[in-house]
Amino acid sequence: MDVIQKQDENCYCYVQNRTIHLQYLWSTIQIKINSRERFRFEPISEENNCRNSETVFEFVACAVQILWKPETSTETFLSIKQYGEDVCFKIQPFKIEPYVVRVKREMLDGKLLFLFVAGIFLFHFANSLSRSAKFFYLSGVILGVLALLVFVLLTLKRFIPRHSTFWILMSGSWMVSLYFIYCFKENIQWLWSEHKIYLLGYFLVVGITSFAISYQHGPLTTELSITLFTWTLQLTAFVLIYFGVTIPQVAYAVIAVSLCSKGLCYPLGAACHIARKMKHHLKSKKLVFKYLTEEEYREQGESETIRALEELRSFCRSPDFPSWIAVSKLQAPHRNQHPLDQCKQKQNH
Repeated sequence: MDVIQKQDENCYCYVQNRTIHLQYLWSTIQIKINSRERFRFEPISEENNCRNSETVFEFVACAVQILWKPETSTETFLSIKQYGEDVCFKIQPFKIEPYVVRVKREMLDGKLLFLFVAGIFLFHFANSLSRSAKFFYLSGVILGVLALLVFVLLTLKRFIPRHSTFWILMSGSWMVSLYFIYCFKENIQWLWSEHKIYLLGYFLVVGITSFAISYQHGPLTTELSITLFTWTLQLTAFVLIYFGVTIPQVAYAVIAVSLCSKGLCYPLGAACHIARKMKHHLKSKKLVFKYLTEEEYREQGESETIRALEELRSFCRSPDFPSWIAVSKLQAPHRNQHPLDQCKQKQNH
């Protein structure tokens, strides 16, 4: 049903379609519940057994659903991914007042498409982005706003003597940050409508503080820290790709293709290097001209002149030298060619 109108407490379940269709790759089911009186919207976790969760993200989401009790409101939005788990929830009105449940399908969810494209972009440009100072400061601000405990722990890392203690605290900080991110995502509209000023104040204060601390530490300089930052960005890209599509099999395929395309860079680079080496050895070497100094020019001129005169003397003393022609030419030098030039011609032949 597209529209359901009730006034008593009820449970609702959306049963997923098990047949995979690629046209629903970025499709979501939008559920809107509104009433004139306040009601409580409570997810039913009994339908999803946390022990049978396939991934860590599903287990965290299931655990958060058990612990999180949302505030009452007069309007609630719920977005359900296609091909996920069956979703059940309970609506508890406080007064006998009708409430309306509207269900519609959004064929192209802009948020999912944005996450998917951002993941692809972040993975392929992680190496260049990790070396950018502007992106480093932007990452510091985003990390400080979304995961404040993690940012504070990274800032105070130098004051923690043991690495084991640091990683234990880091794991706990990430779990707490994921919990708050999930709560914030599920109640963003309620927080924005009820506590807009406090939310803007938090973003402003924490964002400026995070930027100041990141600017004080400066961008990454060592190659090890840049490599670790690159791996972190690539891992974040995989998370964005996974949450950016509704079909997990497609996400796994895209991640595998991305890894293979990244791995092909090394053999292609090696082949290009070998081709450049072979081309360098096969092509003819260009002539390299070297300018002589005045002293080198004088020494080379004297040595070459002495060597040329010795060759000329030896040629003129040889039995093949036509001495009678040379004597006749010396008597009439303007009649024919100079005998020395003739000697040089003979030598060249």
